[in-house]
Amino acid sequence: MAKILIIAEHDGQTLNAGTAKTVACAATIEGAEIDVAVFAENSAQVAAEAATLESVSRVIAIDNEANKNPQAATLAPQVVALADGYSHIFGPSSTFGKDLLPRVAALLGVNQVSDIMSVEGERTFRRPIYAGNAIVTVEAPAGTVVVATVRAASYNAVGGGNAASIESASLEVALPSHTRFVEVQSGVSDRPDLQTAATVVAGGRAVGSVEGFDLINALADKLGAGVGASRAAVDAGYVANDLQVGQTGKIIAPELYIAIGISGAIQHVTGIKDAGTIVAINKDEEAPIFEVADIGLVADLFAVVPELTDAL
Repeated sequence: MAKILIIAEHDGQTLNAGTAKTVACAATIEGAEIDVAVFAENSAQVAAEAATLESVSRVIAIDNEANKNPQAATLAPQVVALADGYSHIFGPSSTFGKDLLPRVAALLGVNQVSDIMSVEGERTFRRPIYAGNAIVTVEAPAGTVVVATVRAASYNAVGGGNAASIESASLEVALPSHTRFVEVQSGVSDRPDLQTAATVVAGGRAVGSVEGFDLINALADKLGAGVGASRAAVDAGYVANDLQVGQTGKIIAPELYIAIGISGAIQHVTGIKDAGTIVAINKDEEAPIFEVADIGLVADLFAVVPELTDAL
């Protein structure tokens, strides 16, 4: 039987949606027994939320002042100290998971499995490679702990309504002091978070300027949507890099993705290919984005986006 430990991602108050999607992945392993570990300064609120997730057997709460502002360097030794008896250790393939899980794998002396998009067996998984151009099946060696990140865009979050037990744990482990928390800098926005928004409107290089991106923002606000951008738009300085979608940005799976002035390079398409419906607006009818779009409009964005916004 697979005994799986999932490391919860949270902000100290609420769980990140990627945690529930990671549980969904783990639940597809036959006979899985799933525990969720919550590392925090005060884990009560987050642990209570984690306990409601379907398929979770137990929540382990680890309270430590060092976990107030979680850093991979301090979390990894604690995860390893908790790992005994588990066959799998999973985390979301987010900035959090991509930072933490490789350290856990290194400390355990195993290779990490990255970006699980489907489970083929207890130790066999499918994951994308070459910017999503190919899908490879990988198998973790028998007798080793499977340390893996889960591609959240490939899974729907499990529901609530569960009442898993919550247990507190105290870990006797020396924490490294070579890194320290300084500060968090983040943008403030009333729009939905890019990675969890049901609808996302994104702009590319063709938007032309910071002012041009106002068209994207206006349409997104009418739709109550999140805002994204291609790497070209970010590199050009039109928007901040936390809005970047694609292989080197955020991997998202909204119900509706509207790509405006985005050519559709494979690195960008990798970040949106799990979207429910893809709409593309581009004046170049040969743009690669039309190959993956469900609905395409060949038109000048500066003419049709204001018209669309007004119609809405």
